[in-house]
Amino acid sequence: MEAIQGILDIPYKKTAMAVVPYLSEDQMKILLSMPDAGKKEGFRDQVLLSLLYDTGARVQELADLKVKDIRTESPAVVTLHGKGNKTRQVPVMTKTRKLLETYLEHYRYDPGISRGDNQLFTNQKKGKLSRWGISYIINKYVEKAKAEKLLDIDFPVTPHVFRHSKAVHMVRAGINLIYIRDFLGHVDCSTTEIYARIDTESKRKAIEKACKDILPEQEYKDWTTDTDLMAFLESLTKG
Repeated sequence: MEAIQGILDIPYKKTAMAVVPYLSEDQMKILLSMPDAGKKEGFRDQVLLSLLYDTGARVQELADLKVKDIRTESPAVVTLHGKGNKTRQVPVMTKTRKLLETYLEHYRYDPGISRGDNQLFTNQKKGKLSRWGISYIINKYVEKAKAEKLLDIDFPVTPHVFRHSKAVHMVRAGINLIYIRDFLGHVDCSTTEIYARIDTESKRKAIEKACKDILPEQEYKDWTTDTDLMAFLESLTKG
C-alpha cells in the first residue's frame, strides 16, 4: 500500500504546452476559395473543405460520412460518427447547405448499394476517400494559396487545423464553451477550454476595452535627419 501511495505522490513532469495552430477567419476564407468550383473535382474539393471547417469534424469523421448522414432540409444537420462509436449531429451554415444540395444533385450514385449508403466523398477509383487523400487535397490548395502570395503561414495545415480554427472562431463569436464542447464531441470542457486560452485576439480586445491606455502618444523622431546634430557629432570624431 505504501508503495502504491509513493507512486501516486510522484509529481508529474512539467513540459512546455504545445502551440495549437489555427487559421484566422480571413486566412480560412482564402483557403476555402482556392478550389475551382467550375470543375467537377474542384467542386467536390470545395464542398469537402467547407464541410470539414463548418462541422469541425475530425478527419476520420469526414472520411466516414455517407449520403444518409447529410440532411439538407431545415434545419440542416450533419451526423458525425466519432470516437467510441459516439454519434453527434452538428448544424451547418446556409452556404454549406446549398453546396451540399448542389453536390448531391449531381452525385453519381453506385447502383449496387442503397442511395444512402454511398460514401459522400470518393476518390478517382470511386472508393472511399482516405485520411491521406483528404490531407493531400488540403495541402494542394495550401500550396496554391502560397504560390499566389495569398497565404503566409509557417506551420503545416492539417485536417485538424480546420477543427482548431472552427473552435477558435466560435470562441471569438462569444459562443458558450458548453455548446462548443458538444459541437466538437469533447468529453468535458477541459479540452475545449484550450481554445479560449489561445484566443489572443479576443483577449487583446477585452484588455483594450477594460484598461486605460497610458502609453505616450509621441511618435518616434529620426534624429539622424538633424543635419546640425549629425555635423556636431561628426566633428567630435575628428581631432
